[in-house]
Amino acid sequence: MGWWRAGKWPITILVIHIVAILIFTRGFLLTRTELPYYSQCSDLSKSPCVYSDPSSDNETCWTRPAVDRLIIIVLDALRFDFVAPSAFFPESKPWMDKLPVLQKLASSHPSSTRIFKAIADPPTTSLQRLKGLTTGALPTFIDVGNSFGAPAIVEDNFINQMVQNGKRVVMMGDDTWVQLFPNHFNRSYPYPSFNVKDLDTVDNGCIEHLLPSLYEENWDVLIAHFLGVDHAGHIFGVDSFPMIEKLEQYNAVLEEMIEVLRSQSGPGGLHENTFLVVMGDHGQTLNGDHGGGSAEEVETSIFAMSFKDSPPLPSEFDSSVCDTDLDGKKICTSSIQQLDFAVTVSALLGIPFPFGSIGSVNPELYALGAGTSNMEGSNQGNCHDQLKLEEWIKHYVNVLCINSWQVKRYVDIYSASSIIGFSSEDVSHITDLYAKAEENWLSSTRDLLLYKNESYQKSIPALKRQIFYYFDFLSGVAELARSNWTEFNLKMMGIGFGLMLVSLYIYFLAIKRVNKSYGVSLPSCGDSGISFGLIFASFIVVIRASSFLSNSYILEEGKVANFLLATTAIVKLRYSFMKKKMVFEAIVFILLMFILRITIDIGLSKQAATSQFMNASPSWLLGIAISQPIWTSMIEIVPILALIILAYLLCNTTSSSSCRGVPKYVVLGTILSYLLIALHWATENDVLNVALFLKGIERNYIPQTVYAIGFGLILVLALDSLFCTKKTYDCKVNLFVKMVALLSACSSTVIILSGKQGSMFALTSVLLGYCITRLEGIDQDSIHGADGISTLNPVPVVQWSLLAVCLFFATGHWCAFDGLRYGAAFIGFDEFVLVRQAILLTIETFGFSHILSVFGLPIVIAPQYLFSQTDNRSILSVRLIQVFLMYGLIMATTVTATILCVTIQRRHLMVWGLFAPKFVFDVVGLILTDVLICLASVYYTGGLVGNTPHDKTR
Repeated sequence: MGWWRAGKWPITILVIHIVAILIFTRGFLLTRTELPYYSQCSDLSKSPCVYSDPSSDNETCWTRPAVDRLIIIVLDALRFDFVAPSAFFPESKPWMDKLPVLQKLASSHPSSTRIFKAIADPPTTSLQRLKGLTTGALPTFIDVGNSFGAPAIVEDNFINQMVQNGKRVVMMGDDTWVQLFPNHFNRSYPYPSFNVKDLDTVDNGCIEHLLPSLYEENWDVLIAHFLGVDHAGHIFGVDSFPMIEKLEQYNAVLEEMIEVLRSQSGPGGLHENTFLVVMGDHGQTLNGDHGGGSAEEVETSIFAMSFKDSPPLPSEFDSSVCDTDLDGKKICTSSIQQLDFAVTVSALLGIPFPFGSIGSVNPELYALGAGTSNMEGSNQGNCHDQLKLEEWIKHYVNVLCINSWQVKRYVDIYSASSIIGFSSEDVSHITDLYAKAEENWLSSTRDLLLYKNESYQKSIPALKRQIFYYFDFLSGVAELARSNWTEFNLKMMGIGFGLMLVSLYIYFLAIKRVNKSYGVSLPSCGDSGISFGLIFASFIVVIRASSFLSNSYILEEGKVANFLLATTAIVKLRYSFMKKKMVFEAIVFILLMFILRITIDIGLSKQAATSQFMNASPSWLLGIAISQPIWTSMIEIVPILALIILAYLLCNTTSSSSCRGVPKYVVLGTILSYLLIALHWATENDVLNVALFLKGIERNYIPQTVYAIGFGLILVLALDSLFCTKKTYDCKVNLFVKMVALLSACSSTVIILSGKQGSMFALTSVLLGYCITRLEGIDQDSIHGADGISTLNPVPVVQWSLLAVCLFFATGHWCAFDGLRYGAAFIGFDEFVLVRQAILLTIETFGFSHILSVFGLPIVIAPQYLFSQTDNRSILSVRLIQVFLMYGLIMATTVTATILCVTIQRRHLMVWGLFAPKFVFDVVGLILTDVLICLASVYYTGGLVGNTPHDKTR
């Protein structure tokens, strides 16, 4: 049972971490599955609804088209108080009433125009809001489906439905639309949206193309996305002169645009049946932030205008609140859920509703578009109004029937096919609601639509009753979806965070128990050298953990880790000069830190090209003309030279008498893998020109062979550790040999997956590990005990953990899903197999920073044991377990800080773009580290633990 003695603490902590992360994630990263299904016109034949318009001779698709042309003007980050009159608010602000053209239209033409307060669902980032607006679904941080790793929306959406049903769509403005909907637009005029300091480029591009397009006939839907208000908010805030300037510019543009539309809205005019929507995708705080769920962020505006008059809606369907504007005229505003926008627009255009939409057709917005022409001012009396109202309600109740059937279909398929479906109780509840609505529809309401033999007094109440049945069902589904997909569960987040704190306490308890069980004393508080090391190490860990509370430091995390590691190197350099020894190693350490700093900068410059949060300007390093022949040659040859050096170092290991048996053959097998990798790289470049000699070799054979050799070597080491525990040679030398064997067995796969940079980083890691080991020997004369084995300095463990972080960023990774190197998953394979590619991608992502770092941890105790005279297995094993526990404690501390950070910043602008990805990468890294520590503890302590458990150094 020696393996249990070595691994019981790591295994216990692993279980606690898994439970804590699952609970916290359940409260924070709520998910849903994207379904790859699309609505078709023919689908409606399966519904109980009236799928052919009874008042028309022409067959319709799902609904009767109510508008011929649609104009959507998106004013990014349009707060509700930008549009609504200042009279609606307790206090007038400088930015209010700057869009008077919309207020005047809403007050002077209440039957054809309306201002809505639109409520968005968090997250209120532009990308997620556009996705929600077009799909009618609730986007969450993790959308499981085919769109993973791809920016384009693959879920059904009303843009796709427009294109599939022959609508010609023109887009101008924010280039996010082109990324989300590639190849969907007949014409597009995208402008870069990255530079938030640029208030005018996107807006001027929209203005340039918008007004001329209003005179053209070659489009059915026009989308213009302005960004100036959003950028002005981010840079200057809401209460600023640039913001007011932008709003006044928008007012002038809208005034001119509406004048053009009105001039062509007469009978036979180009815009006789055009529907105009001016809307925001989300709001913003006074500081210009958005992304969370505060009222300022989720409340935005929709201004809708038709050139037809809507029927007088019954009070039950009217959500308007009225007041007076600046001119003393009555003006009303209504409310709408953004969730309802996609399905309402689809109903107006007469296209199928998006398959995954869970919104409901809004009665007020639908009434504006589906109204009747020239009704206002008619003298036909109340009877005429009643007939028009009855006609409209009949159309609307059939639309709601289709709407409810479509939502029920989605819920059923989602629950049956998704691993993250709804509970059976929830499904049963909404099924009952739909059953009541369908029963009433089939028993009475459907006949009212098909046969016109009922009086107004009888038909209207029956139709209203049916509408309320559908409202109950649709609101129930929306409420269920919100509770499952968008709400933060603070209780579960708190429990998860609390369990992480418990794990930290268990780490401290474990270290204390391990010391006590083996009779090893803790460091004395009176020992100044050890006291300084403990305080210094703790200070470094706390500084790094605290940096996660700032989004700026998270963006520069690699540089922060490099700075802290360089700080420890400078401290070691000071010791070197004071003790007058190992100065060369200290200088090499600092030089290697400088090299890592450069590679981290290169890695972040790659991120700048794809991440909206990084500085867009290229790094000065990118100024190197890599196209020059000398640089091309170096790029091709240096990685192979690094492999040769690594192979030479391993050869030296096998030549020693201490390396024999299984470890020796493992090292030889790794050297063979290095040669194969060098051959593989040589076949891919033009400098060495060896491809002609290997024409018959399939390019995938060598990587597959390297994987097979690596897996085989690890399996052999595992079997040797389990069944061949009796060793006849020095246990400390045995530990070193086992470490070299395991690292070499893992390294070949990590190197080939990391590309040609892999060998150079492997060599850099070896040199840095050597420097950390040698520099740790400076302090050995300050440690009590004959052989310096009674205490353990935590500084090298902290250095090793910081080196792991630096390697993660230096190898071109960052904490974002676009930081994953998906191409590595296909090295050696052409076909996609989920499990296989996921394993390869995981090894490439965490190879240097986690796998090799954890398995290389015994190197930090080498100065104390490798060259000492003691051969105490008990002391050696306790130091190993201490090192692993200390490393796990450092990792758990930083992840606990990350969890605290995302809890505090859950409403931050960058929560879904920065903090949440950081959380995902950190917790995955923590679980992987815990698993590796469990395996390493059992592997390295095999043959040590259990032989002489009470042996003590005298």
